[in-house]
Amino acid sequence: MIRIQCPICGSRQETEFTYGGDATVKRPDMNESAPEPWLEYVFYRDNPRGAHREYWHHLQGCRQWLVVDRDTLTHDVGDAVLAREVDI
Repeated sequence: MIRIQCPICGSRQETEFTYGGDATVKRPDMNESAPEPWLEYVFYRDNPRGAHREYWHHLQGCRQWLVVDRDTLTHDVGDAVLAREVDI
């Protein structure tokens, strides 16, 4: 079982959270009219092996979005911070 250290609620089981995706993906500018950047943003993702930053939503707790450092190979969880406090 993965345990995530929520900055508000403390250590919780992963079953309280919902995975929100890759926290390193950059959204294209809203004025971008070419379809290619939006296609890349919406549909194409890397499948990283190792250290990775991810969004997790603490759905059954404080309902805050977190940015969690997690190793996708070992599932070791590192730092977890409130998403609103991270400049990615």
